[in-house]
Amino acid sequence: MAKRDIKSMFPEEISSMLSEEMGEPAFRGRQIFKWLHEKGAESFDEMTDIPLKIRENLAGAVKISNARIIEKQASQKDGTVKYLFGLDNDNTIEGVLMEYSFGSAVCVSAQAGCRMGCSFCASAVSGLSYSLLAGEMLSQVYKISKDTGKPVKSVVLMGSGEPLDNYENTLRFIKLINSPHGMNLGQRHITLSTCGLVDKIYMLAEEELQITLAVSLHAPNDEIRNRLMPISRKHKMDELLLACKRYSDRTKRRITFEYALIKGVNDSEKCATELAERLKNMLCHVNLIPVNDVKERNYVKSSTEAINAFARVLELKGVEVTVRRKLGSDINAACGQLRKGYLDK
Repeated sequence: MAKRDIKSMFPEEISSMLSEEMGEPAFRGRQIFKWLHEKGAESFDEMTDIPLKIRENLAGAVKISNARIIEKQASQKDGTVKYLFGLDNDNTIEGVLMEYSFGSAVCVSAQAGCRMGCSFCASAVSGLSYSLLAGEMLSQVYKISKDTGKPVKSVVLMGSGEPLDNYENTLRFIKLINSPHGMNLGQRHITLSTCGLVDKIYMLAEEELQITLAVSLHAPNDEIRNRLMPISRKHKMDELLLACKRYSDRTKRRITFEYALIKGVNDSEKCATELAERLKNMLCHVNLIPVNDVKERNYVKSSTEAINAFARVLELKGVEVTVRRKLGSDINAACGQLRKGYLDK
């Protein structure tokens, strides 16, 4: 029987385990939680103010999930660092450190691989291998912070995998990293990116979190979206946008719509006009992304002129729009590229 991951447990769960299963004082639970989430302990031996007997009992009953650095690539252009991590079960995942004026942001993976099959994403090429525990998601943040010596100011669930396809662990991750007894990262500094699992968006709305929801739209209509994103065949755009409106109405938080521009596929001014019509009167903004070339799919990013023209149409139609700054272009920092290269080797 596999050991439970103590890094994925809330303070009260650790306290309950200590008192009910080990006959130890419950107050030790919060101490252990702080060691894991505030001090970044990776073994029970590091917990020097916890009695040796308790540490030995814990080591026999539970595990501390970790992520070891297999490979690291640093951009010479903008300071972006791409990490390839190995998990205890030999799965590999990716994390990215991005530097902004407000501080360090970390992009984490929720799964090893992905089963959503989006045709422009390298994560989907090899399918889904494993859905991460909350502690394994946290380990990416803690390891990068420890490696750089810098505090993490924001987190983006936008690495490999679909966070809402790993719903319970993703929700636990958000609540753990937000805990005042741990890292205490504000929910408004957390972004969750999804390809659009409608039922899970409705569930997430009921949680009334203050995170930013980013929805991968990438098309102005079902015809184009069906070609790019298989999930669109299950959840039509009208159905998805209705769920997004429910989310923004419930949380009062603006939705971000991610739109990867692919040359000759979804980057025409006609597409921009159609998209603007669909999004009018919604609390949202559009984040235009110059798509990363994926040779397996023969996709090429749009020209700068096409991107700017697309943005102008949206602005004229009253839709807020930004063009994502391209980070780590010299190190293949996009989702799944480093992991895929490693697996290919």
